Amino acid sequence: MFIPKNMRMPAGGQTWSFIKAHSFGVMITPDLTATHLPFVVREQEGQLLGHMAKANPQWRDADGQRVLVIFSGPHSYISPRWYASKPNVPTWNYAAVHAYGTLELVEDEANLAAMMALVETYDPGLTGDKSIMSDDYVNKLSGATTGFRIQVDTLEGKEKLNQHKSQADQQGVYRALQQSQDTDAQALANYMKSRQLGTGE
Repeated sequence: MFIPKNMRMPAGGQTWSFIKAHSFGVMITPDLTATHLPFVVREQEGQLLGHMAKANPQWRDADGQRVLVIFSGPHSYISPRWYASKPNVPTWNYAAVHAYGTLELVEDEANLAAMMALVETYDPGLTGDKSIMSDDYVNKLSGATTGFRIQVDTLEGKEKLNQHKSQADQQGVYRALQQSQDTDAQALANYMKSRQLGTGE
């Protein structure tokens, strides 16, 4: 991913925190097959856990391969009308992290553990509800899926938030995003505020 110096997300904890907050990613294997998947983050181990349906052929040639997972955060259209200076071009601001690593398939108990880790992450109250998640049903689901872990070796984060613009330009864009009725624009403004980037303050 092309990342100008002033748009590079701090390495380490910030990139992992971003993935945790935006953990629905797109996994791309060397054959350019892509699957949209939720992931569980194991930051201390430097791993991403996930699973996919066995009917999805992507996993068949993925074991031992280096893969890319793209995690997208808030994003929005930026109008040139919002800048104090002229001229400016229409553009799109966003934050994203690319995770590169080696995929390892897991089976049986490890696959079940990976699947349940996802449930515990996204819906912890569901794990103890046997009326919905009976042992037989869980085992059936596990048999229909293939689990995997990705040992991450490289994280690249980009925050394109008008850092290169003047204070007045930043303020104009940030104000317009805040006042927008579009939820994507509002989400981007909230992200900028939380990161203290591109707000003109």
